Amino acid sequence: MNFHEVQFPASLSFGSMGGPERRTDVVTLTNGSEERNTPWQHARRRYDAGLGMRSLDDIAELIAFFEARRGQLYGFRWKDWSDFKSCKPSGKVRYDDQVIAIADGVRTEFQLTKIYRSGGVAYQRPITKPVAGTVRAGIQSDEQREGFDYEVDTSSGVITFAHPPVAEVEISAGFEFDVPVRFDADRIRTSVASFQAGEVPDVPVVEVRV
Repeated sequence: MNFHEVQFPASLSFGSMGGPERRTDVVTLTNGSEERNTPWQHARRRYDAGLGMRSLDDIAELIAFFEARRGQLYGFRWKDWSDFKSCKPSGKVRYDDQVIAIADGVRTEFQLTKIYRSGGVAYQRPITKPVAGTVRAGIQSDEQREGFDYEVDTSSGVITFAHPPVAEVEISAGFEFDVPVRFDADRIRTSVASFQAGEVPDVPVVEVRV
């Protein structure tokens, strides 16, 4: 896949608007009842990067980033300021924030995930772009040491332990993460006059599957 492991400038993504998008097919029956289904297992996030632009220097930085990605051709990392940690945005990452798996005594590789709970229902989201240096992992409430007990692939979100954890123990992790995205247009339209008048460019960004 065409992807650059580089983060969109966090100072420019701060103040942007966006969030998760789901696709639901709704069929209304003749009796007025509905049948609902979705072809998507996971949500897809969309953002507008233009809302984070505050100066002409910001526009110049955006254009440089856009050109380096060749428009829509190469994906990149995006910091979603409303959802970028395994814990609450105001909290501090801990090794036991998320239970990501139950060991079987054989596996050594585990995908980072984040669980969203509400009303007794849970959704498990794969995390594929953890931020380097932020990942902490634990086995049955014991924190492990990165570089000794485990390694992290920050391009896929996979943790690899040096030895298979004992069967039936909980594997936990805490981390910060980015969203893999691409520009959703091959052009950026702006002008000095319109920007000074308070208008911002429309810079759509959409999540990609990696």
